[in-house]
Amino acid sequence: MIATTPTESTATSVDGTTIGYETVGRGDAVLVVGGAWRAADDYLALARALASTFTVHVIDRRGRGRSGPQGPAYSIEREVEDLLAVQARTDASIVFGHSFGGLVALETARRSAGFTDVIVYEPGVSIGGSIPVAWMAPYQDRLVAGDRRGAFATMVRGAGAAPPVIERLPLWCLKLVLRAAIRGSEWRRTDSLLEVSLAEHGQVVAVDDGSADRFRAIAARTLLLVGGKSRPRYTTALFEQLAAVIPDVTAELLPGLDHVGPEKAPEVVAERIREQLASRRVSRYIL
Repeated sequence: MIATTPTESTATSVDGTTIGYETVGRGDAVLVVGGAWRAADDYLALARALASTFTVHVIDRRGRGRSGPQGPAYSIEREVEDLLAVQARTDASIVFGHSFGGLVALETARRSAGFTDVIVYEPGVSIGGSIPVAWMAPYQDRLVAGDRRGAFATMVRGAGAAPPVIERLPLWCLKLVLRAAIRGSEWRRTDSLLEVSLAEHGQVVAVDDGSADRFRAIAARTLLLVGGKSRPRYTTALFEQLAAVIPDVTAELLPGLDHVGPEKAPEVVAERIREQLASRRVSRYIL
């Protein structure tokens, strides 16, 4: 019987920031790096779905959960250092990244040869402004004005992931809808990430150099996953560009899933991860 209650550990990043992570399972080590509005707890269902085959370490990225703050020198480089710090503690050579965590995984893999396998689900990679950012300035203005619910609604309406019907709602109406849908502890956690998420989206913009060419440096075997219900404008075109430059890459659509597939359908995503890594495990033990 494999214990599904996670154990908690920490690593220390280059700048001294504590990075917390939770561990379940047994087998080869897999690191899980989550999205901008998520913490480690949101990926424990995925970790448990993999626990019979892998030791899964789910990271609380800086600014959330058990980890330290982003800090004044926050950048994608700090995220890369954090991931490598946990890798050094766990000896993991496999990384799974979702959304912004997918960007972190890809940026780390192009800078470091430490990963043999990289699996990303709809990574938050912007190429030539492909991820909308016009919402960021009014979002920040609302934060400064103390309208935190309005800031969140501005992001939901403008970030490109919401259904078209949501994007067409007047902001006042969307605020009411979101206030009814996100309450109590769920809103308190979301509220705690408003400034953190803005800084992370700023890094999506900062590393967008207009092309996908920088990812040619990724030596790891790479699997790109996209949900079949996600909007092609922000997924299919991106995957075509990434698949064209990453040397050892497979791109696959998972029918019926959307951007939060790793949370809503953890067993489906876990099964695809297991399939991808099965040949790695066979070859490892044959050798």
